[in-house]
Amino acid sequence: MKKLISIMISILLVLSLVGCNATNKKDKNKITIVLDWTPNTNHTGIYVAQKMGYFEEAGLNVEVVQPPEGGAEMLVASGKAQFGVSCQDSLAPAFVGDSSIPVTAVSAILQHNTSGIISRAGEGIDTPKGLEGKKYATWDAPVEKATIKDVMEADGGNFDLVELIPSTVTDEVSALKSKSVDAIWIYYGWAGIACQVAGVETDYFEFADINPVFDFYTPVIIGNNSWLEKNSKTAKAFVEAISKGYTYASENPKEAADILMDAAPELKSNSELVYKSQEYLSKEYIADANKWGEFDAKRWSAFYEWLNENNLLEDKIDPMHGFTNEYLPE
Repeated sequence: MKKLISIMISILLVLSLVGCNATNKKDKNKITIVLDWTPNTNHTGIYVAQKMGYFEEAGLNVEVVQPPEGGAEMLVASGKAQFGVSCQDSLAPAFVGDSSIPVTAVSAILQHNTSGIISRAGEGIDTPKGLEGKKYATWDAPVEKATIKDVMEADGGNFDLVELIPSTVTDEVSALKSKSVDAIWIYYGWAGIACQVAGVETDYFEFADINPVFDFYTPVIIGNNSWLEKNSKTAKAFVEAISKGYTYASENPKEAADILMDAAPELKSNSELVYKSQEYLSKEYIADANKWGEFDAKRWSAFYEWLNENNLLEDKIDPMHGFTNEYLPE
């Protein structure tokens, strides 16, 4: 009996040690990624990687969380999350001055900027010049207004003739239908598709089609610099798993949309929008790049050079600052 008890104690000790090691490994490879908004089709690849077991295969325990009021950037910069979703234009002001935040974009979720101006069809705003005399919903941001001024002037228009209305738009479909505004800056993959689904006929132009400098990267996945440096192998495993998720989503839009809606059931009430948005973005995740997530240094730097030339930041920004392809799979 004493021998049996001794054996049982030994087994329990071994199991306890194994359990501790498993817990330590789980804690060590615990990763938090913060979204930039509520779950939508920009995030599908993240949820696919989780559902399909790509994170688990990489030995990672990944938690996906929604952003606090201050956004994903500060949470990642503080080290409270290892990764987050952001965009190149909103990162720019955070990269200059003494308080520059220690984050780096490690992958591009979409290859091209799919944002532009949407308006009711037939009202003459199918090109930038058409904004003259029209009501535009503005966030009153310097970069925003400089962008619109740039494309209007390229089209022979005068930005001073635009009626700037402080934006309270939360639903583009309702805003256009009510005629509270005439034109709204949107990301077509969601808001543009929403108008299609609602049967609202629209005109639309993209900034990047008028001036290639606006073909910057949005959205992107950012990582905490200190954590990336200390955990390069784990960071590469994470980005590779994410890459598999977005590659799957690009090849299987319907199945990927189902995965997204399973992860975020509140989207099921708008399932038609989710399916059509996913179909649209499936062609944008990789587009003309060699692989998902890849940054083109010339395109990244061109936008930051434009910000410098137009004095749109408190200080000059290094055009090559803030991104890397180092963590992408070969």
